Amino acid sequence: MLGLADYSSDEIQTILDTSLQMRDILDRPVKKVPTLRGVTVVNLFLENSTRTRTSFELAEKRLSADTLNFSASGSALSKGETMLDTALNIEAMKVDVVVMRHKSPGSPHFLARHLESIIINAGDGRHEHPTQALLDMLTLRDKYGSLKGLRVALVGDILHSRVAMSNIIGLKRMGAEVIVCGPSTLIPRGIERMGVEITNHLDDAIQRADALNILRIQLERQTAGLFPSLREYHKYFGVTRARLEKASSPLTILHPGPMNRGIEITSDVADSEHSVILQQVTNGVAVRMAVLYLLAGGRAEPGAQ
Repeated sequence: MLGLADYSSDEIQTILDTSLQMRDILDRPVKKVPTLRGVTVVNLFLENSTRTRTSFELAEKRLSADTLNFSASGSALSKGETMLDTALNIEAMKVDVVVMRHKSPGSPHFLARHLESIIINAGDGRHEHPTQALLDMLTLRDKYGSLKGLRVALVGDILHSRVAMSNIIGLKRMGAEVIVCGPSTLIPRGIERMGVEITNHLDDAIQRADALNILRIQLERQTAGLFPSLREYHKYFGVTRARLEKASSPLTILHPGPMNRGIEITSDVADSEHSVILQQVTNGVAVRMAVLYLLAGGRAEPGAQ
C-alpha cells in the first residue's frame, strides 16, 4: 500500500468493512488472534513518530505477527550506509512486510521497486499517509453511515500535510465533498484540480461542512514564515467553541494528532462531545490490522487464519 491513489472505491470499502471485523477483536477480553502467525513485519521508521508507529506495532501484535522495530539513530544508516542497502539487508533476514515512514516523498515507492516484501506507506513527506485517511474515513462512516455526499473541511496546514492529500483522494473517491481551508500561503497551488473547494475563511467552512478535520501546524516543515505569528494564526484559523456555536448544526471534530492545543484547536473543542479524536486512535489500530491482514494474510502459517 503506497497510497490511496492506487485504490478503487470498492477496495477502500473492503478495507473499511474488514476494519469493523478487526475492531470486534479489540473489544474482546483476549485481544489477540493467530491470523498472521509466521509473518514477520519490520517497522522501518526513519522519521520521528509515536502515534502511527505504536498503532502499527499494536496491530501487528494483535494479529500475532513477529515484529521488529528499526530507526535511523544508532543504525548503519548513521554510519553512511544507503537506505536501499539497509532495506536489502533487512529483507535478506526473511521479512515479509516493511512498514515505512520517511521524510522524503516517494521513498516507499523506491523501496517497492527493489524489494519483494510487501511495502506499507506509513507517511512519506508531504505526499501520502494512506492508513491515517482510512481511519479518518472509518470514523466518519461510523458517525454518518456513509461517506457519499458528506461535506468534510480540512482546516489548517494543507501545504505540508500528507494527511490532507490522502484524505482528499480517499474522500473524493468515496463520494464525499471536500473543502480545504487555511491561509493562502498554506494551500498548495493547483489543489483545485483535485476536485476540492477552497476557502480562506474558517467561518465559511464551518457553515458549509458536516465535519472539520483540523490539521496540525507543522512548524518543523516550514522553511519560511508563512504566517505572521501563531497568535494571529489562532485568531483567524483556530477552531474555538465560540466559532462552532455559530454553525447551523453541530459539526464532528477530527484531528490526526498530535494537537497544538490553543493554536489550531482549543481544549474545549478537542474535549467536547462533538470530538471523535480518541475514536480515530482506536480505529487506527483496527484499520492497520485490516490492511496487514488483507495484504499479508496469504503469507501466514497454514491454518493460522
